[in-house]
Amino acid sequence: MMTDRSTGWIGPARTRPVTLAIFLLIITSHVAQTTHEFDPYKVLGVSRSASQVEIKRAYKNLAREWHPDKNKDPSAEDTFIKISKSYEILSNEERRSNFDRYGQMDENQPFGQSQHHGFRHFQNNFYFDESFFQFSRSRDFADSKYMLHHAQFHNDILPDSYKRPYLIKVTSEWCFACIHIEPVWKETVLELEPLGVGIGIVDMGSERRLANQLGAYRPPSIIGLVNGRMTFFHQHVVREHLRQFVEDLLPHNLVERINDNNYQTFLDRWHVENKPSLLLFDQVPVVPLLYKLTAFAFKDYIRFGYVDQGATPNTKLLRQFNINTYAPTMLLFKEDTEKPVDIIQARGIKKQLMDEFVTNNKFLQVPRLVNQQLFDELCPVKQFHRRRKYCVLLITGEDEAFLPGNKAFVDFATSNKKDILRFAYVYQHQQQPLCRALLPNQAAAFPQVVILERRSQAGRVLFRSMSSGWNGSQEDKYRLHEQLELLQKDPTYLSSDTTLPELNNEMAPIFIIQWMNAVYDYILQIYDGLLYSNWREMMPILSLIFSALFILFGTVIIQAFSEPSESKPQKPKPKEKNATQTEDDASSRANTSSRPPRKDFVEVTELTDVTYTSNLVKLRPGHINVVLVLTNASKNALLKKFAKEVFSFSGTQTLHFSFLNADKHHHWMPSLLRSACPAGPSESHSDDEESSDYTGHVLALNGYKKYFCLFRPVFTGEDPSDSSSESSDCKRKSRSRSRSSSHSRSRSHSREDGAVPKRGSSRPTSLEVHHKLDRLGLWMERLMEGTLPRLYVSSWPTLNDASSAFHAES
Repeated sequence: MMTDRSTGWIGPARTRPVTLAIFLLIITSHVAQTTHEFDPYKVLGVSRSASQVEIKRAYKNLAREWHPDKNKDPSAEDTFIKISKSYEILSNEERRSNFDRYGQMDENQPFGQSQHHGFRHFQNNFYFDESFFQFSRSRDFADSKYMLHHAQFHNDILPDSYKRPYLIKVTSEWCFACIHIEPVWKETVLELEPLGVGIGIVDMGSERRLANQLGAYRPPSIIGLVNGRMTFFHQHVVREHLRQFVEDLLPHNLVERINDNNYQTFLDRWHVENKPSLLLFDQVPVVPLLYKLTAFAFKDYIRFGYVDQGATPNTKLLRQFNINTYAPTMLLFKEDTEKPVDIIQARGIKKQLMDEFVTNNKFLQVPRLVNQQLFDELCPVKQFHRRRKYCVLLITGEDEAFLPGNKAFVDFATSNKKDILRFAYVYQHQQQPLCRALLPNQAAAFPQVVILERRSQAGRVLFRSMSSGWNGSQEDKYRLHEQLELLQKDPTYLSSDTTLPELNNEMAPIFIIQWMNAVYDYILQIYDGLLYSNWREMMPILSLIFSALFILFGTVIIQAFSEPSESKPQKPKPKEKNATQTEDDASSRANTSSRPPRKDFVEVTELTDVTYTSNLVKLRPGHINVVLVLTNASKNALLKKFAKEVFSFSGTQTLHFSFLNADKHHHWMPSLLRSACPAGPSESHSDDEESSDYTGHVLALNGYKKYFCLFRPVFTGEDPSDSSSESSDCKRKSRSRSRSSSHSRSRSHSREDGAVPKRGSSRPTSLEVHHKLDRLGLWMERLMEGTLPRLYVSSWPTLNDASSAFHAES
């Protein structure tokens, strides 16, 4: 045996690491083999992505083939067991998911658990799993029955939270804090669940959607749920804190403190609230949690009060009702406030006993029908012959004159209690639709008694009323008793048939109260979120606040630094002449009266062969196209001036703006004017000479009704009287056809409607071109008012056919 002095190892010992590696490799292969010795996918012959339909089909085929009664193979029974076990695993989505994630599931393993079977196969001495950290994935403490799913939470838990509070724990796997609070959670559940508190567990791994909806973004989280509202638990996880947390979730006015001074007032309120009264006598100064939970569950039926037997102000109350101070006592009162109708006294009253006691006394002897829900519970719809229920209904009033008859009816109901009879009463002015349906031909000035049987949920009933009414006399009692006896012998005694409307809800809170309660709950939620929520929960609120601030200050900054010309159109420069000032005033009135522009620019399209038909010939009814006539030389100057003048009218949806290039279509304008204003041979030459330049003319074209209004340019600097004194013969003729106005009024508006320069005047220079549209704003205002003269045509000329003949409409 050789020794290596440099290392101190004995020669053959160098092979020990290799031997250990081989040993571990053998163990690993053995573990892998045992781990995958049973694969349900291979047993059924399906892939891991197979659907439930494919799995079920494969199972049926294999089960039919390997059933021991049909297959005589010695291994048929074992194969059939494997097939059944494989289908049991793969047919359940949760078991299938657990198998895909963790491996094999044993038969004796609880639902939802998984284990790494192969790591425990080496004589239970060589394994390494999560239990090394005391971190078991398997659900102990019967967690599976508390697991909540999204659909179950919305369909069952949320509606049930209006009858009992819920304590929900949000947890996940690989959560050390969850394991730390598990013992306290166990103790709390064992204490609170028997009292009636609902328990739920949400696994963030499998129910991430539900956890996000609850607002729980990290485990562990404990949430209280009451009346559909969720509250987070933020204190140290101790059993006493959790118990107090549940107690604080309940409304604070569930149980009223009763003593010698207020007990009579408490009992007398049965008439107003239409509920029995329950008093609990006990020696503890605090109201027991079980009693509070019972009061929350039955808050719609019974009023709850608590009497501390150890308090000094309760001596008279204890003596009056002869209360035993050695055990808790419950007294239930109905119409008679001097004598309880039911008593229970026992040490350590359990929830089941208390619920049974309250359930048997949910209603008064003769309750008042105040809503449809109470009517449905008192007088249910007939389902079977043996479960027939009859409702004896007294229709009465609230005045003192009705009190003797009402009291006599209560006495009759108390002495004639039967399982098939239910007694109730209504106030006529509170339930008028119901009373009109039951008493269509009788005056309800005095009380009436109606016996009815409900036949359908839609409101159909069979009924019969006492013809003589009800005043509470002995004769009335005898007659009613006789009718009830006949009814039990012959169900066809109810001869009338009608359909009842839904009852009015007399106890519904006022809208302002509902709104205030909703606002109060919302403020509490915001306060709780701001005080305790983490940054992830606060991000939506912070994002909303900063977005609002950004929009607010951004708008202010933009308006502060924007130029005045960008926000509103420029006002025209003041003119020296009075006529120009009048035009400016009219333009300002048009700006204020028109609709605000939708954009900060005016869209002006060119009339071409492509756009001519859609923008004029086939223009929609009610729409007008305002067309500017220009040339190549005056295009830029006139378009800027045109856009400035019509900008304030661009917000009108029925106005469209275009321009026509007279250099390209120089025959269109003369053809249009000839068709609208035919002239004799002697006048044709003079008009063409006068109007040979149509630059600056503006037309308002109504393509549907085939008429147009014409604006003729005005030259700045000329005498208005000269321009207004001369008008073309065509202009005067068109004005006489369209309006029946006087000659003086025609002269006063000739300049606005399109006055032309004198024949002897020279053409305007390039500097004067943009002044041609100075009065366009006033003309547009009159266009919107509908006061401009209209020139009609029989048809519109085409752009390319200059020789078309047109005839003016007479």
